[in-house]
Order: sequence, then C-alpha cells, then structure tokens
Amino acid sequence: MKFCPECELKLKRVDSVFQCYKCGYVEGTTTDAAPKKITNDTPEPSFNVFEGNEGNETHPTIKIDCEKCGHDEAIWWMLQTRSADEPTTQFYRCVKCSYTWRNYA
Repeated sequence: MKFCPECELKLKRVDSVFQCYKCGYVEGTTTDAAPKKITNDTPEPSFNVFEGNEGNETHPTIKIDCEKCGHDEAIWWMLQTRSADEPTTQFYRCVKCSYTWRNYA
C-alpha cells in the first residue's frame, strides 16, 4: 500500500502507475514494464465425496431399491447441503450400477 507524500492519501493504481486523485501526484512512469500476470497453477478442488468405485467399501450399505436398475442395495452418506437449521441431505449410490440419487428428508 502506497501513500501520497503531499496529501497522505492512499494512492490508487491506474495501469502501471500509482496516482493520487486529490492532488494529482503520480508515482512511476507509463514506460515501466507491463505488470506481470499472476497465474495460479494449483488445480481447483473438486467436490466429490468419492469417484467411481473408490471408497465403496468404507461407506455403510442399506437395503433400498435403485431408481434406475432396481437393485436392492446401495451405499449411503449424509451432507449438510442447505443452511444449518435445515436437515441433512442423504445420498445413495447403487452398488450394482453406481447410479446416485438423494433424499432431502
């Protein structure tokens, strides 16, 4: 953060210079090199409870009919997808076809 030496206000960055809007003081020149573009090389985290068959053996199973294939066994887990005063959302994934559905109960 830079401040104007004349009126002590915070300088605003305009292109490659810092400028005071009260008194017109300018720090830096327009012939300076262009500012470097900062890139974030870290990948964005994806919100997956698990992918594919990974983790199937760690989740509890329940006897429930699959809405897609009719198989009677699925794994289930719960997440708080709405505000804290609302009930949790229950997710189900068929053991046979991996179809996933939810119950907002």
